[in-house]
Amino acid sequence: MRRLNKVVLVALCAVLLSSGVAMAAGKLQVVATISDLKALTEAVGGDAVDVAVLARGNQNPHDLEVRPSQMIKLRHADALVLNGLELDDWAHVAVQGSNNPRIIPGGIGLIDASRGIPVLEVPGRVDRSMGDVHPSGNPHYTLDPGMAPIITQNIADGLSRAAPDQRALFERNRRDFLARLDAAMGRWTKSFESLHGAKVVVYHADWVYFFTRFGLRQAGTIEERPGIPATPGHLVQLIRQMKDEQVKAVVCEPWSDRELAAKVAQEAGAKLALLNAKLGTVSGPEAYLLTTEANVTALIEALR
Repeated sequence: MRRLNKVVLVALCAVLLSSGVAMAAGKLQVVATISDLKALTEAVGGDAVDVAVLARGNQNPHDLEVRPSQMIKLRHADALVLNGLELDDWAHVAVQGSNNPRIIPGGIGLIDASRGIPVLEVPGRVDRSMGDVHPSGNPHYTLDPGMAPIITQNIADGLSRAAPDQRALFERNRRDFLARLDAAMGRWTKSFESLHGAKVVVYHADWVYFFTRFGLRQAGTIEERPGIPATPGHLVQLIRQMKDEQVKAVVCEPWSDRELAAKVAQEAGAKLALLNAKLGTVSGPEAYLLTTEANVTALIEALR
């Protein structure tokens, strides 16, 4: 009997030790609200994280419908990466439903990627007549690769709170990613040099950070006001303006009305540029670079 008890004890110790090793080797479970942040979190976290996303790449991140499946993802998350600036306020409903204290406001795992971002288009006042205007400013800063150093520092700091022993790894991954980004930024900036000041019409005002980075100008929007569908009169006026100002490109995204955007481009003698088409279709440390590369290529082709 004693021998049997000894065998059981040894076996139990082996199980506990093996489970401890498994726990030590376990990855941080992270959820990001949008695909850009998923890609940047994967770049910083590397092999130490598994990253899920709430809004798929072909979904409009402004008004996502919260589902129970998202609450389940969040329930087991060690960290949640938010865009902030009212873009993903819907995520707070999912957080409440997740019953996960790590990611509630003030929780150790809640990461606001917008901290320290120089926000553009902050309105002086906001009322309903202005449409779906964000009171804190334009929230689409992730589309500007020049903001990646700030975003990734916020992510590295947040992941380090959840896993302090991995801070050196996160910082090393971040430095390596930013080195690759710097090389790409030089190439992208040079590609836009001859197009400095070029005017672009967008479906929704997502691209002000990107345009500011590369010296482009937003000439107008297909939406009459943010989140408000275009009226025939607005479209007639916009097309006339595009012809007068020789606007060469119209930008839309996978969740926009591509047929309408294509019609506006055709009527005005411009080309349609579908941006963010690659968003969410690739994963891993290179996903952000690949998506931005595709955006740069598509827009340059349209402008030329």
